[in-house]
Amino acid sequence: MNSNRGNSSTDSRGRLKGATALWCMLAAALAAEPAAAQDAAAPAAPVEADQPADSNAEAQPQAAQESGDEIVVTGYRQSLKASLEDKRRAAGVIDVIKAEDIADFPDNNLAESIQRIPGVAIMRDQGEGRNISVRGLSPQFTRVRINGIEGMSTTGGADASGGANRSRQFDFNVFASDLFNSITVRKTPSADIEEGSLGATVDLVTARPFDYADDFVFAGSAQAGYNDFSESVDPRLSALVSKRFADDRIGILLSAAYSTREIMEEGPSTVRWEPASSNGGFHATSTRPTGATDNNYFHPRIPRYDSYKYDTERLGLTGTLQFEPTDRTMITIDALYSKFDSKRAEQYLEALSFSRSGTGKPQTVILPGAVVEDNSLVYGVFNNVDVRVESRYDELETKFTQYTASISHEFSDQFSIDLLGGKSKSKFENPIQTTIALDALNVQGYSFDFRDGRFPTFDYGNLDVTDPARFTLGEIRLRPQYVDNDFSVLRGEAKYEISPEFTLKGGLDWKKYKFDSKEYRRASETTVPVLAPGQLATLTELYGMETGLPGATPERFLVPIIDAFASDLDIYCNCGMFTLQGLENATARSNWRTVDEKDFGIYGQADFNLYLGDVRLRGNVGARWVQTKQNSTGYTNTASGFVLTEADRKYDYFLPSLNVAADITQDFVLRGAIAKVISRPDIGTLNPGGAFSVSGGNRTFARGNPDIKPIEAITYDLSAEWYFAPESALIVGLFYKDIKSFIATTAQQIPFSDLGLPDSILPPGTLPSDLFTVTQPINSDGGKLKGAEIGLQAPFRFLPAPFDNFGIQANYTFVDSKVDYPLSAAAGAAVIREDLVGLSRHTANGTLYYEDKKFSVRASLSYRSDFLTQVPGRNSLPLTNSNANLPLFNDVEGTNSTLNVDMSASYWFTDNFQLTFEGVNLTDEYVDQFIDSEANRLSVYHHTGRQFYGGFRFKF
Repeated sequence: MNSNRGNSSTDSRGRLKGATALWCMLAAALAAEPAAAQDAAAPAAPVEADQPADSNAEAQPQAAQESGDEIVVTGYRQSLKASLEDKRRAAGVIDVIKAEDIADFPDNNLAESIQRIPGVAIMRDQGEGRNISVRGLSPQFTRVRINGIEGMSTTGGADASGGANRSRQFDFNVFASDLFNSITVRKTPSADIEEGSLGATVDLVTARPFDYADDFVFAGSAQAGYNDFSESVDPRLSALVSKRFADDRIGILLSAAYSTREIMEEGPSTVRWEPASSNGGFHATSTRPTGATDNNYFHPRIPRYDSYKYDTERLGLTGTLQFEPTDRTMITIDALYSKFDSKRAEQYLEALSFSRSGTGKPQTVILPGAVVEDNSLVYGVFNNVDVRVESRYDELETKFTQYTASISHEFSDQFSIDLLGGKSKSKFENPIQTTIALDALNVQGYSFDFRDGRFPTFDYGNLDVTDPARFTLGEIRLRPQYVDNDFSVLRGEAKYEISPEFTLKGGLDWKKYKFDSKEYRRASETTVPVLAPGQLATLTELYGMETGLPGATPERFLVPIIDAFASDLDIYCNCGMFTLQGLENATARSNWRTVDEKDFGIYGQADFNLYLGDVRLRGNVGARWVQTKQNSTGYTNTASGFVLTEADRKYDYFLPSLNVAADITQDFVLRGAIAKVISRPDIGTLNPGGAFSVSGGNRTFARGNPDIKPIEAITYDLSAEWYFAPESALIVGLFYKDIKSFIATTAQQIPFSDLGLPDSILPPGTLPSDLFTVTQPINSDGGKLKGAEIGLQAPFRFLPAPFDNFGIQANYTFVDSKVDYPLSAAAGAAVIREDLVGLSRHTANGTLYYEDKKFSVRASLSYRSDFLTQVPGRNSLPLTNSNANLPLFNDVEGTNSTLNVDMSASYWFTDNFQLTFEGVNLTDEYVDQFIDSEANRLSVYHHTGRQFYGGFRFKF
């Protein structure tokens, strides 16, 4: 099956205006290239391969100073210049962000800083960037190293954004961007970089005392943030102090960053769409909607408006000790601590009947006048509708700690060694996850209307949604959960310079990774205390939506007061009906699992730097052999109870690589790279047991596969880089990944009675005939991923003053890839041929800046076209090869395109004191999730408002 979502030149959900705008900016700047080239300083001497750039030149309040023919650049432009020099000197394809660049962008966290790199797109949660995709590849395909060792950070989120992270993806929102000195995104592998990435390896480096020219540095910032939706004012603070002693042989650096944010998020959602015939179908007296053929149409599962309130706090600390006992020895000890706390309150007013079997949907009557468009029930009036008010409260905490120690020693001018060891730990805790639901059953005259775009209208008929007497207590869910990720790393490398043209290096590395997950739940979430008459009135309050809602949709409704329930009913006592169970609870048991991996690698690499005629060739060729030993545990339900299931396996790979850069002229570089790479299976796929879950109207069963094979690919890169003027470059790159094998997740709707599980594990209110979404990872055929990047960086020196202080930094990336997604694990199963999950065909970034001796201002665009989040989509009828073309099939789930606009401005009052103003998400862009490629049915449509910061920075 091929859904044919669209062609590569057209974004099917329209937001190419962002990419078009950036292309116009590129064209305008390129038209001026000849003038810029003529105005350039004399060509620079050929660069040395892997020669480090001065990445930490101190920022000064002037943009540029002329000294004879030399142009000395400082400030924001210095950071761009240093980043470009690092890219030019590298053997492989990399992109770099330097400290001044990070500090000056209006970014809430590290993910938002990285999104400005070509080919990088971010996924958002809580109004911030959470994780990244590189060149169309999902977050789990990107490895992250901090100060040289791999780490994993895990946070929790709302269900619509993926919930708690139990995968290999790195949650960047744990860290403030102020903590880091440089970010390097390595897009081509080499033998001396550990394996595991299909997309990129991201290196994050904190500041160190020997980075700075001065022996003493004291810098800091203080800003007040304001969000125009939540109307909250919050602080953002950072400070750094660095000092060198003992004739500059010892250096100590400490830094800290602290911020809080109160965020509001609101908008409609549907929790997907499902067929009219599912869950027992509508009542037999229902009137067939206009435009419907029998029951072959979809309806919203849980139509509702959502309101979230977040209270977040982020604290980061770093410390570094550097000791240079001799001119040939350097010892560095780094420590990093980050804590990210979030309190989230969610409120929903929803119609639950449409997702319930038994007394729900089978009792719901469709009244005359209902309308089906594009195979979707977009309007209807109904009787006997069960309405629910649902309040959820979460307290979430992530603590990330890392310690590393390294020593570098030169035994001679030719021979040196580097040793590195470290440990990182991410500890995620969600000790309070409480949901209280109030139900009003059999409401008459309820209606929904989805005909006016992304803002539906809901009318609750004869129900007064502010009257506590109309509601009863329906459910109390208590679901604390925990996730730990631990890394221990040791690495050693020896390097020998045979001649100025050739250097040999080789080394060993060892890594131990441990994942541990736990969750607790009540035995029965629908068993609730019997309340006295009128008692519910003392346990509830009125809640008002901040977003203006259409039509008769109520903007105020009754919600539970969770603190009052905790006080009056003692719901946190862990006793009686509120006793929490772990392994004893079938629906919590699925998140009791572990994965242990031990990786051992050996590599050898030759670096070369030589001339072939007048062309200078530099680069590396090498190979890596790695062996992985894996142990995973989970629990399986059987007729006689649950049993611990354990799986062990071992695999190894030989991974050659080649990177070549040819300096065709002093200003023109050609690069090529080829490598074999692997990406280890995501953590969730390795569960040897089964993940059984019932949550409200959601019923799922996830089968694991501990023997799933890693993804293998051969990657090819080719790029041309023209450094046509100082601080300027035009870069065009092509990349191709031949993915030999892929991990697809099948998704089928299967009655519980067909799963082979005992009925005894079903919670109250769930029937053996209920359809469960059953998923299972399998190895499938791979596919081809191909793409292109174009980037431009240039100051506008060709313009007359003061316009010569303007400049541009812009990039555009196109990616295309199709793979097969089997609908079941059976041999010969029907397949959907679709884009890779997480792949945006078009991404673009553009920054137009102005900087003079005192004043600096920048405006930035970040565009991402639509991307898929799950293939196949959920909540379809059971499919087989014989009926795979039935209309009741959601082929995909995804997120529509976004265009974010940010800005930043600053003014230097003195050489040491700077005023700042920043704006984030100036267009208040909505997160727009959909289901089905053709119908583009609304799943989630939320916004969080515009964020502004004002304050000052100083440096001495």
